[in-house]
Amino acid sequence: MRIAILGAGAWGSALAINLSSCHQVNLWTRDSHHATEMIATGINQRYLPHYALPKTITVSAVLTDALKEVDFALVVVPISGLRETLRKITVSRIKLPLLWGCKGFESSTAKLPHQIIQEEYSGFVSQYGVLSGPSFADEVARNLPTALTLASKDPEFSKQMAANLHSPKLRIYTSRDVIGVEIGGAIKNVISIAAGISDGLGFGNNARAALITRGLSEITRLGLKLGGDLKTFMGLTGVGDLILTSTGQLSRNRQVGLMLAEGKSIDEILTQLGHVAEGVHTTQSVLQLGRQLNIEMPITQAVYSILHERVSPRSAVEVLLNREQKTEVY
Repeated sequence: MRIAILGAGAWGSALAINLSSCHQVNLWTRDSHHATEMIATGINQRYLPHYALPKTITVSAVLTDALKEVDFALVVVPISGLRETLRKITVSRIKLPLLWGCKGFESSTAKLPHQIIQEEYSGFVSQYGVLSGPSFADEVARNLPTALTLASKDPEFSKQMAANLHSPKLRIYTSRDVIGVEIGGAIKNVISIAAGISDGLGFGNNARAALITRGLSEITRLGLKLGGDLKTFMGLTGVGDLILTSTGQLSRNRQVGLMLAEGKSIDEILTQLGHVAEGVHTTQSVLQLGRQLNIEMPITQAVYSILHERVSPRSAVEVLLNREQKTEVY
């Protein structure tokens, strides 16, 4: 197949490297200087510097060139750039099926990716779905075993796309629960920040396990209210992605938490990371939705207070620990 991967960050580049072994891949970046660098060096020095881009990958900063004669597009720009990218595709008048790998909520609207797709793209093309799951870009680029979920309201489309992308080292499972897949992929980043804070404060493995488990409860409560399926939250894009992001050393959101525990400001942290950490922007949207739907989100509230209200990490954790005793109910 011919695939256009839109977004040349770490995740987009890793997918391009991985999929190029079986498919013809066009990799698009909106930054012409970035494209020139990658073409000249054969490496994405900015976001994935340790892995060469196979020569079979075509890098471009011209969207129409990247979309020309491909079978489908895979959009992996940050959620903040999804709407703009979709509008550029529709302006190009090149109609093709679409997958997206964006995680989080649009900060200005608190909308999930599929809602943005419905507003900007559903009248243009009817076949689309989300690709998500526990996956670090570094390991996907190294072709280490990875399992992802491809969710679409169109089961035939998801089955066909999963079959096309599936390989011995990249297992693709199908689902119809687009909302559940997106919710798991979004909120786990917030919980991962909390896990990083806990680890950074030296609270140990017991506390981390408690945070992950109670974080899953928050994901599930909000996800069910928004229309997700309980089984999804027990799968790859729920507990699977949550465990990876909250414990893995390659997790950017966990790194944010670790550095917050050191007393660094969020501006310092984001500058040092040099990458998007979606959990920072997602926290406000998640808390806002929780309040609208009258759902308790204590871990999210604690992370929000640290990020946006200048509460110290230790004080925020103390507030969590001093909450009234309750039964464990999902």
